[in-house]
Amino acid sequence: MSDLHDDGALAVFERQIDEWLSAMRSSNSAIVAVDHAEPDPMFRARWYVRMRGEAKDFTTVWITLGQRTLRYETYVMPAPEENVAEFLENLLRRNEKLIGAHFSIGAEDAVFLRGEIPLLALAESELDRIVGSMFAYVEQSFRPLLRLAFASRFAD
Repeated sequence: MSDLHDDGALAVFERQIDEWLSAMRSSNSAIVAVDHAEPDPMFRARWYVRMRGEAKDFTTVWITLGQRTLRYETYVMPAPEENVAEFLENLLRRNEKLIGAHFSIGAEDAVFLRGEIPLLALAESELDRIVGSMFAYVEQSFRPLLRLAFASRFAD
Protein backbone atom coordinates (compact mmCIF):
# COMPACT_ATOMS: atom_id res chain seq x y z
CA MET A 1 0.00 0.00 0.00
CA SER A 2 1.35 3.41 -0.96
CA ASP A 3 1.45 6.38 1.36
CA LEU A 4 1.33 8.71 -1.65
CA HIS A 5 -1.40 11.27 -0.94
CA ASP A 6 -3.73 12.66 -3.62
CA ASP A 7 -4.60 16.33 -4.12
CA GLY A 8 -7.64 16.11 -1.81
CA ALA A 9 -5.66 14.66 1.08
CA LEU A 10 -2.82 17.14 0.55
CA ALA A 11 -5.31 20.02 0.58
CA VAL A 12 -6.51 18.82 4.00
CA PHE A 13 -2.92 18.68 5.29
CA GLU A 14 -2.25 22.15 3.88
CA ARG A 15 -5.33 23.61 5.57
CA GLN A 16 -4.44 21.96 8.89
CA ILE A 17 -0.86 23.24 8.76
CA ASP A 18 -2.16 26.76 8.03
CA GLU A 19 -4.45 26.58 11.06
CA TRP A 20 -1.83 25.08 13.37
CA LEU A 21 0.84 27.63 12.40
CA SER A 22 -1.64 30.47 12.84
CA ALA A 23 -2.47 29.22 16.34
CA MET A 24 1.25 28.92 17.16
CA ARG A 25 1.85 32.49 15.99
CA SER A 26 -0.93 33.87 18.18
CA SER A 27 0.18 31.99 21.30
CA ASN A 28 3.99 32.29 21.08
CA SER A 29 5.61 35.72 21.36
CA ALA A 30 8.94 34.41 19.99
CA ILE A 31 7.26 33.83 16.60
CA VAL A 32 7.36 37.08 14.67
CA ALA A 33 6.05 35.84 11.32
CA VAL A 34 4.33 32.87 9.70
CA ASP A 35 3.57 32.90 6.01
CA HIS A 36 3.37 30.90 2.80
CA ALA A 37 6.40 30.98 0.55
CA GLU A 38 6.12 31.90 -3.11
CA PRO A 39 4.45 29.16 -5.21
CA ASP A 40 6.89 26.69 -6.74
CA PRO A 41 6.19 23.66 -8.96
CA MET A 42 8.67 21.59 -6.92
CA PHE A 43 6.39 21.24 -3.89
CA ARG A 44 2.73 21.37 -2.89
CA ALA A 45 3.06 24.12 -0.30
CA ARG A 46 5.78 25.80 1.70
CA TRP A 47 5.70 27.98 4.79
CA TYR A 48 8.21 29.81 6.89
CA VAL A 49 8.13 30.41 10.62
CA ARG A 50 10.41 33.25 11.72
CA MET A 51 11.36 33.39 15.40
CA ARG A 52 13.31 35.90 17.45
CA GLY A 53 16.15 34.33 19.41
CA GLU A 54 18.82 35.26 21.90
CA ALA A 55 21.89 33.41 20.62
CA LYS A 56 20.96 34.01 16.99
CA ASP A 57 18.87 37.10 16.26
CA PHE A 58 16.37 35.24 14.07
CA THR A 59 15.77 31.64 13.10
CA THR A 60 13.53 30.87 10.14
CA VAL A 61 12.19 27.34 9.81
CA TRP A 62 11.03 26.39 6.32
CA ILE A 63 8.29 23.75 6.24
CA THR A 64 7.61 21.95 2.96
CA LEU A 65 4.60 19.74 2.25
CA GLY A 66 5.38 16.88 -0.11
CA GLN A 67 3.25 14.00 -1.35
CA ARG A 68 4.52 11.66 1.37
CA THR A 69 6.48 13.74 3.84
CA LEU A 70 6.74 17.04 5.63
CA ARG A 71 10.26 18.42 5.38
CA TYR A 72 11.65 21.17 7.56
CA GLU A 73 14.94 23.04 7.57
CA THR A 74 16.67 26.14 8.80
CA TYR A 75 19.88 27.90 7.83
CA VAL A 76 22.28 27.87 10.77
CA MET A 77 25.42 29.62 9.55
CA PRO A 78 27.88 30.03 6.66
CA ALA A 79 30.72 27.61 6.03
CA PRO A 80 33.43 27.66 8.68
CA GLU A 81 36.51 29.73 7.89
CA GLU A 82 38.81 27.91 10.32
CA ASN A 83 38.99 24.80 12.51
CA VAL A 84 37.03 22.99 9.79
CA ALA A 85 37.78 19.41 10.88
CA GLU A 86 37.01 20.19 14.52
CA PHE A 87 33.88 22.07 13.46
CA LEU A 88 32.58 19.15 11.37
CA GLU A 89 33.36 16.70 14.16
CA ASN A 90 31.39 18.93 16.52
CA LEU A 91 28.39 18.86 14.14
CA LEU A 92 28.51 15.08 13.92
CA ARG A 93 28.67 14.74 17.70
CA ARG A 94 25.72 17.12 18.06
CA ASN A 95 23.75 15.03 15.54
CA GLU A 96 24.02 12.09 17.93
CA LYS A 97 21.91 13.97 20.49
CA LEU A 98 19.27 15.44 18.18
CA ILE A 99 15.79 13.98 17.76
CA GLY A 100 14.02 14.41 14.43
CA ALA A 101 16.66 16.65 12.86
CA HIS A 102 20.30 16.60 11.78
CA PHE A 103 22.96 19.11 10.85
CA SER A 104 23.97 19.02 7.20
CA ILE A 105 26.14 20.87 4.73
CA GLY A 106 24.28 22.59 1.90
CA ALA A 107 24.92 25.09 -0.85
CA GLU A 108 28.26 26.89 -0.59
CA ASP A 109 29.09 24.57 2.36
CA ALA A 110 26.69 26.47 4.61
CA VAL A 111 25.34 24.65 7.67
CA PHE A 112 21.67 23.70 7.82
CA LEU A 113 19.51 21.84 10.29
CA ARG A 114 17.05 19.51 8.53
CA GLY A 115 14.46 16.89 9.24
CA GLU A 116 11.51 15.04 7.75
CA ILE A 117 8.49 13.09 8.95
CA PRO A 118 5.89 11.01 7.11
CA LEU A 119 2.59 12.81 6.64
CA LEU A 120 0.88 9.94 8.45
CA ALA A 121 2.69 11.06 11.63
CA LEU A 122 1.70 14.72 11.26
CA ALA A 123 -0.39 16.22 14.07
CA GLU A 124 -0.57 19.63 15.68
CA SER A 125 1.55 18.49 18.61
CA GLU A 126 4.18 17.09 16.24
CA LEU A 127 4.35 20.33 14.25
CA ASP A 128 4.72 22.24 17.52
CA ARG A 129 7.55 19.88 18.57
CA ILE A 130 9.27 20.33 15.21
CA VAL A 131 9.20 24.14 15.28
CA GLY A 132 10.20 24.27 18.94
CA SER A 133 12.99 21.73 18.56
CA MET A 134 14.46 23.43 15.51
CA PHE A 135 14.49 26.73 17.37
CA ALA A 136 16.03 25.18 20.50
CA TYR A 137 18.71 23.26 18.57
CA VAL A 138 19.83 26.44 16.78
CA GLU A 139 19.82 28.48 20.00
CA GLN A 140 21.87 25.85 21.86
CA SER A 141 24.46 25.33 19.15
CA PHE A 142 24.84 28.68 17.38
CA ARG A 143 27.33 30.47 19.64
CA PRO A 144 29.62 27.47 20.26
CA LEU A 145 29.67 26.67 16.54
CA LEU A 146 30.27 30.31 15.63
CA ARG A 147 33.21 30.60 18.03
CA LEU A 148 34.75 27.46 16.59
CA ALA A 149 34.17 28.30 12.91
CA PHE A 150 35.33 31.94 13.22
CA ALA A 151 37.67 31.68 16.20
CA SER A 152 40.06 34.45 15.17
CA ARG A 153 37.20 36.96 15.09
CA PHE A 154 36.46 36.22 18.75
CA ALA A 155 40.06 36.25 19.98
CA ASP A 156 40.50 39.26 22.26
